[in-house]
Amino acid sequence: MSRWALIEPVISSWKADRPSPTRHQGRYEMREIVNAILYQGRTGCQWDYLPHDLPPKSAVCYYFAAWRDDGTDVKINDLLRWQVREKAGRPEDPSLVVIDTQSVHAAVNVPATTTGKDAAKKVPGRKRGLAVDVLGLVIAVTVLAASAHDNAFGIALLGQVAPIGTIKKALVDQGFKKTVVEHGARSASTSRSSNATPWTRAPASSRRPRGGSWSRRSASSCCSGGSCGTTRAGRSPRSPGCAGP
Repeated sequence: MSRWALIEPVISSWKADRPSPTRHQGRYEMREIVNAILYQGRTGCQWDYLPHDLPPKSAVCYYFAAWRDDGTDVKINDLLRWQVREKAGRPEDPSLVVIDTQSVHAAVNVPATTTGKDAAKKVPGRKRGLAVDVLGLVIAVTVLAASAHDNAFGIALLGQVAPIGTIKKALVDQGFKKTVVEHGARSASTSRSSNATPWTRAPASSRRPRGGSWSRRSASSCCSGGSCGTTRAGRSPRSPGCAGP
């Protein structure tokens, strides 16, 4: 089954729940809107420079912001992740996640108040933290200033993945200190039975998810607007104005 065939019912349902007062169906096909969002996410191009055979920035940004704000993007990401895991012979939801961070340079138009400098890697900009399964599929995302400690990411990401209910272990590296391990243990004790496997640090050889594509630098991976935040899955948050990367 194609990716569009999987997500089309979600998009169509969303559209049907928000009819135009004039009953106008809109100028652009929803599939083309999705294609434009995927193109920008893959290439990292500025919204103003979307190819002319795709819908314009105004239309694409409208749907992007709406789906981001109401959680539609999370539904789509979950649906696609479940499909990939099923094809790989795995349950829909994982029992283990891998958590890591990466600092990236921020664009010149990013407000200085939302950026910082990674003390260890000497990278000025922002830092993204992801929780992924063993296939490298994204479960949760957090974006903060690069000056933020890995502990802040670990606590935020553990909080996002805990409600899934099936996760018994999180693998992290030495950048995540005792605070994160203790937070994970508390989360495990409150959300699962007392015999759940604890959250642990992992050897360097085993903590990188297979495929590792999520950690490559991309201009679209660091939010470029006025604020950063977290999302259960899918893309890193952006400003409502869809500022360029």
